[in-house]
Amino acid sequence: MATDTSVPAATQPRRTTDDDLAAGLDALETPIETAHTSAWAAAWRAIWPVLAALGAILVVWQVAYQLELKPPYALPSPADTWQTLLGTIQDGSAWRAVTLSVQRAAVGFAMSVVVGVAIGVSLAASPLLRRAFGPIITGLQSLPSVAWVPAAIIWFQLTDATMYAVILLGAVPSIVNGLLAGTDQVPPLYLRVGQVLGATGWTRIRFVLLPAALPGFLGGLKQGWAFAWRSLMAAELIVQTGLGTGLGQILDLGRVTSDMSLVIASIGLIFLVGIVIELVVFAPLERHVLHSRGLTGQASSR
Repeated sequence: MATDTSVPAATQPRRTTDDDLAAGLDALETPIETAHTSAWAAAWRAIWPVLAALGAILVVWQVAYQLELKPPYALPSPADTWQTLLGTIQDGSAWRAVTLSVQRAAVGFAMSVVVGVAIGVSLAASPLLRRAFGPIITGLQSLPSVAWVPAAIIWFQLTDATMYAVILLGAVPSIVNGLLAGTDQVPPLYLRVGQVLGATGWTRIRFVLLPAALPGFLGGLKQGWAFAWRSLMAAELIVQTGLGTGLGQILDLGRVTSDMSLVIASIGLIFLVGIVIELVVFAPLERHVLHSRGLTGQASSR
């Protein structure tokens, strides 16, 4: 008697039809919906790791003070430093210094972005210029910003122009290299499509190259701001102008008067400004750019 060896229809693999393929392609084009979180929840998720790290630092600092690893005049307690910081806040000197330094850094950084983008676009558009000036830009990026302070003083005397010159020389190379790195990551297909659509010259750079390079360019902007802020602090430590006292000059005042509490308080304010700029400016900008390109998962994990 013959045995039926046929495979049941339910266990046979189903052939993919054109409708299945179309449905799958439609699913790929469907935007990914993510759970909506409130602004406060997102802010807390970004801030609490920083607060935990600062708490750990304070604990280590207090232990070092209790063990007297350094004399009290060289290593004051967190409480003494906090009292000094409160004093600068109450008399308004801390606020005036932070405002002046952030204003100087913002103006210098804005000028650096304009100059850096102009140079970066020129190098990206001309392979010959990039081969000629690329190594020079990289060498300038590795040069400490404080090395430019004596030259800037000779060029511009003891004025704010000296500080802006140091910021430019410190930040522009990072911005240029960041832009070049972003353009190197642009898929060649984008450029070919732009060429087919008639985008040439500045139109190609404005509407194809720069928007496609923006995610990679953000890293260069963040690094450029870091160099601008550090360059300004180096300039304020050395340049004493009559146009106002910045954070670097308060830091130098603590050194001159051997007031370690003021030195640490100034370092804390400089550090705090860096954290605030990252959380308030660059982190939201990065999330927006990644989200606009469909990279929601990467943006939400940062």
